[in-house]
Amino acid sequence: MTSELVIDVQQKEISIALLEDKNLVEYQTEPRQANFSVGNIYVAKVKKLMAGLNASFVDVGYERDAFLHYLDLGTQFNSYQKYLKQVQSDRKKLYPFSKATRQQDLPKEGSVANLLQKGQEVLVQVVKEPISTKGPRLTCDLSFAGRYMVLVPFHDKVSVSSKIKSSEERARLKQLIQSIKPKNVGIIIRTVAEGKRVAELDNEMKILLKRWEEAIAKVQKTQQRPQLVYEETSRVVAMLRDLFNPSYENIYVNDEQVYHEVKDYITMIAPECAGIVKLYTGNVPIFDNFSITKQIKSSFGKTVNYKHGAYLIIEHTEAMHVVDVNSGNRTKAEKGQEGNALEVNLGAADELARQLRLRDMGGIIIVDFIDMNLAEDRQLLYERMCKNMQKDRARHNILPLSKFGLMQITRQRVRPAMDVNVEEECPTCFGSGKIKSSILFTDTLERKIDNLVNKIGVKSFYLHVHPYVAAFINQGFISLKRRWQMKYGLGVRIIPSQKMGFLQYEFYDNEKQFIDMKEVNDQ
Repeated sequence: MTSELVIDVQQKEISIALLEDKNLVEYQTEPRQANFSVGNIYVAKVKKLMAGLNASFVDVGYERDAFLHYLDLGTQFNSYQKYLKQVQSDRKKLYPFSKATRQQDLPKEGSVANLLQKGQEVLVQVVKEPISTKGPRLTCDLSFAGRYMVLVPFHDKVSVSSKIKSSEERARLKQLIQSIKPKNVGIIIRTVAEGKRVAELDNEMKILLKRWEEAIAKVQKTQQRPQLVYEETSRVVAMLRDLFNPSYENIYVNDEQVYHEVKDYITMIAPECAGIVKLYTGNVPIFDNFSITKQIKSSFGKTVNYKHGAYLIIEHTEAMHVVDVNSGNRTKAEKGQEGNALEVNLGAADELARQLRLRDMGGIIIVDFIDMNLAEDRQLLYERMCKNMQKDRARHNILPLSKFGLMQITRQRVRPAMDVNVEEECPTCFGSGKIKSSILFTDTLERKIDNLVNKIGVKSFYLHVHPYVAAFINQGFISLKRRWQMKYGLGVRIIPSQKMGFLQYEFYDNEKQFIDMKEVNDQ
């Protein structure tokens, strides 16, 4: 299996697509100005204590207060609080972390009211993003994740990933880390550290320790509360950190700044793979070039078709996600009803496993498969689903089919499910249901080009239109495009874009920045 990562950097958002054998399996998009993400660390203030929940609400600058339960305070809460006071007591000289002392561990059972009070400052880390009407979920047990390890301040234990099976390798890594780790930190060794040399591990440990020291230095220097003191690496780098493996053939980026950011990171963690990072400079939108736009349009929405006419119906609710499997118009007489049901269900299991990763669906998922009478067929379906989910990085649990033919799945949820609305408001009528005659569309485009060139003064630009419209503009020896170039200059360039609606258009300058030329009265 080959993997490719395609990163589409736009003016307002960054989208990341992971392809396995050219099939889209993971897709993430986030606004460029978004500043709330899992891993961010804040020095924040306790807003309200909820004795009945044994929890508190903390102000981290989000519109809804974040939730901090007693169990999320962590065993080293007292150590963090004492060190926080020592750091804030002197605004000129930073109290060194190496001199900090570990305090008595917090008991597993206790009351948040005995530890926190309204207005108290605490160091917190986001572990779950705001979802629906709920604010972020927090922890006081801070951690800094790298590729090979996770550094946990004020812990002293070295743990090794259970996925490293060799007892000799586990012992080697544990002994090695024990010998090089500084005082007052614990280390969790990740699976990809298997077989790595001491120099690589030591280098990453120093980088993670530096991040913690920089966060503390920011706490000392700033007085505004709440205050972001450590920002998790960009979504691009974070995804690479968790996903990257030697099977990656290519990483394509269409923005020079992000390209250098990604290349620097790959060079640091795997110098031999630096050559797979490539800057995409084509005029065709990067997702169109790799057939990702079409896969996004067909993979999201309420109905998802898969092989031989069968399809899934996916509904998202506040409490859970519900999936219904339908055979559609599929019939194969030679296999009989039971054989058809099994084949449709196995195909649904393949597509559902992909959909869970693609939409990042979390929480409770209930799947209504087509009823099967044979116990061995139900067991085969359960085993197929378990095998498909092995590639999923999120923690999950799958139960066998119930007597009602339902499969229950729980999957780790740290951010809202990705739900791309493929049914958009008509960009040419703005929902009114009426547009000018389609044959006059090219006249509208020419009027826009004339305004752009002769009134605004933009001589060189890209016009993105639907591929069918682009084909019409380019057809013939003396095409419409050629006539426009003769009249307005060679800076007129037509780009077919699968993202565009049939009578939709967008202008971009030479720097690929969007030029707003749309007016409601165009219609």
